[in-house]
Parts: sequence; C-alpha cells; structure tokens
Amino acid sequence: MSETLADLVACEDVLMFVNAAITSTGQREFHEGEGGQRLSLGFLHDYMLVNYRDLYASALALDINDHNAALIVRNLLVSAADAGGPERRRAEGRLIAARLRRLPPQRVLRVFRDLRRAGVNNRRTRAILRDWLASRPDPAFDAVKYRSAIKDAVRQAHLNLGGELGAFLFDPHGQASFRTPLFETWRRAHYEHAALYELPYTVAEGFAAKHGIPREVFLERIEPRMTRLERLRLQENARERKVAAVGTDLSAMPLTRLASYVLSLPLDDRVKRRDELTTALRASARRTAGPGAGQWGRVAAVLDDSFSTTGSGHKRRRPLAVALACHYLLQALATRYTPLWTSRRTDELLLYPFGPTPLGERILDALDTGPERLVIVSDGFDNAPPGLAREVLQVWRTRLDPHHRVSIAHLNPVYDAEDFDVRRLAPGVPAAGIRDAEDLPALVELARFAEGRAGIDEVRAYLGERVARFTEEDR
Repeated sequence: MSETLADLVACEDVLMFVNAAITSTGQREFHEGEGGQRLSLGFLHDYMLVNYRDLYASALALDINDHNAALIVRNLLVSAADAGGPERRRAEGRLIAARLRRLPPQRVLRVFRDLRRAGVNNRRTRAILRDWLASRPDPAFDAVKYRSAIKDAVRQAHLNLGGELGAFLFDPHGQASFRTPLFETWRRAHYEHAALYELPYTVAEGFAAKHGIPREVFLERIEPRMTRLERLRLQENARERKVAAVGTDLSAMPLTRLASYVLSLPLDDRVKRRDELTTALRASARRTAGPGAGQWGRVAAVLDDSFSTTGSGHKRRRPLAVALACHYLLQALATRYTPLWTSRRTDELLLYPFGPTPLGERILDALDTGPERLVIVSDGFDNAPPGLAREVLQVWRTRLDPHHRVSIAHLNPVYDAEDFDVRRLAPGVPAAGIRDAEDLPALVELARFAEGRAGIDEVRAYLGERVARFTEEDR
C-alpha cells in the first residue's frame, strides 16, 4: 500500500470515528435497534484504540457526546500499558483529566465504578480519580448528592479522609451533629420537613417521598433550589404528572434542549405561547452564535422534518429538535437566510414529524436562491424520489460548480450502524455527525476534511490545535 493511500485510509477512519462519537449513544434509532448500534460503536472504539491510539485520545478534545467521551476514557485506562513512552502517557493523562472535568459528575463516577468492576485499579487510574476528586468545586455538595458513588470512589483511590467528609460518607448516623452546613441539613432532613428544602432537588425529592409530602407542595417550596435543566425537565412532564409547571427562563436554556422542549408541547400550547417560545429560541440562538452572528453571508438550509425525525423511544423527536435548533442558529449566523423544510411547511413552531424525505427537490430549491452556503440537516434517507439528492449534488459539484463557489455541508444527527458512519448524500459533499446544534459552526469546519481534499497531516494538525486549546482552557 502506498503512503498516499495509507494516509487517505487513516483520514477516512478518523473522520468516520468522530462522526460516530458525535452522533451515536448506543441507543435505538428510527431505522436501527439498540443492539446493532452498540455493536457497531464498540467495534469502532476498539479499532481506533488499536490502530490510532494518539488520534483516538485526541478525540476527547472534540465536541463528541458524553457517552463516547466516557468510553474513550475507560478504554485508555484499561489499556494503560499500551500507552507508549512517558510523554505519550502524560499527554493522555492531561486529555483524560481535562475531559473528566467537563463531564457530568455522575457519569465520571460511573466510569470509575465500571473500571473497578473490571479489575482496573492501577496507580495511574487512582491518581486520575484522586485529582478529579480534588478538583471538584464543592466536595460537600457532591458527597450529599452522590454519596454512595463518592464513597466508592474514595475507597477506590485509597484516600484517607479526615474530618467531617470522611465521617459523613462512612458513618453519617454516628454523628450527633455536623459543622458543615449541608451535612447538618442532610442529617436534620431525616426528621425535619423544613430542612429538606435546603438540599439539592434530587436529594430532597427522596426525603419528600419518605415523609409523604404532597408533590404539589414539595415542588412549590423546592423551586428556588432547582437548576435550569431541572426546571425544564419538570415543565416537560408537568402535564403527565398533572401538576403545575414550575417557572423558568426559557431563553437561558441550551438551544437544542429548548428546541426539544418546544416540540414536546401540544400544537395548541405552541400557538398560545408563540411569542414566548419564539423569543426564547431566538435569544438562545443569538447567544450561541456569539461574535459569528450575521457573519455567514447568504445561507440556505434544507431541513428534514420527515416522519423518520420521530426518532425512537430513547431519542424522541431528537433529529427534528436538532434541525429546529439549527434553523434558529443559522438564522442568527446568516446575513440573508432561506429555510426550506422537506414537508414544505413554513411555520417552524408548529412542526411535527411528517411525510417522506424529498431532499433532492428541496436542494434544487435551495440552490435556486443563490446561496454562499448550503447546509443540509437530515438523516440522509432521501426517498421522494430515491437518489435524487445524490444526482443533484453530483451534477452541481462536477458540472455547475466545480470550483466550490457554494460551500455545501451535510450535518447528520443519526449514526448508521451498518456503515459505521453517518449516512452520506453524495461523493464530494462533506458530511459530519451532529448531536447538538450548538456545535454547528465547528462541525461545518470539520466537515471540510471529509471532502477528500485534506490529508491525515492536516487532520493531525487540526486535532493538535484543538487538543492544545482544550488542555489550555482547563488550566
């Protein structure tokens, strides 16, 4: 095999893995079951770990989802003996530490529990766990909220805890009182109703059930202690529980999460709250766009709202939520913006998964608007008629726009387990996986490597830059 071919294969392998690590969580999708997703994703992780360990570790600096970041950390620590020389080990350690500090604490603790069950508890693993525990901004809060898991982590890292933290974790009921306010509140909450309203929501919820406090009363009094995402979660299921929804500032929510919430509402509610929801989505999009707002020139977007955007039981309406969030973000980024939904509907607030996927026709409509950028957000199942999108894009690229005056990027929110990648529309049209619309600008940049014009050296340089920025921000 020539060096050129080897480089091309390496570049394709890395991009394939990054797309999978962004989109797949090993859960059921509309077209595929959970088993196939997990098997396919597991194979890719093993393949990358064995063949491109340095690039595999570098993926921790990219916008991959938490599920895959945790898998990478676990796999690197399980195979620590294969890490290479001291410099390589230090680089891996810095990446692991930086990523762990960005992961939700419950997911980090789950990784270390999994390592302990697998019999991996070497000095390197204990040191990384010890450093992560030491870096936590509020150890008392963690000890209360994740008491069982923190206790296991302390044992695993062989830490000798003095003072009240050790007493709280290992003998909390043997103490007459605690000087640490949160520990003392937790102790009093066992017999004093008022104390539980000073605890984190998830901890207080357990005490409220234990004391038989009515749900409505509990939610009303615990509301000031809720995080933004906890408030949004309760808004989403308030109707199912038949309780009043707690108030929340929707415009402060992450854009994709907010889009999921909007799509979970009945159409009548969306109509009644049109001004509130639209204002919140636009404000969240402007915040996400940041300095890039209005800098993208003329943008046309083909957005998939076909029936397959229903998603699955694990990811209800997720593909449609990503498309809706991308719509508002592109609206904020563009100087002139033309959205084209596959259903031909024009009221984005009233969208729901419906109909076939006529991507080819909508791509033709988008190109007719004379855009500088064309962004396609779809799972790639072009079926009305089948294959038209591929023909349109190939003719456009090879005959009508061989010099790439129009930048085209396909962002796919669904992992195709059978092909170990996201489904692509046409050769020469870059495709990248997307899980959150917030990552759209970075993914459009990454997608250019998939056009076949970049080699492994450029990919390594890009990853090196991202790793340097990632670890520097962590200091």
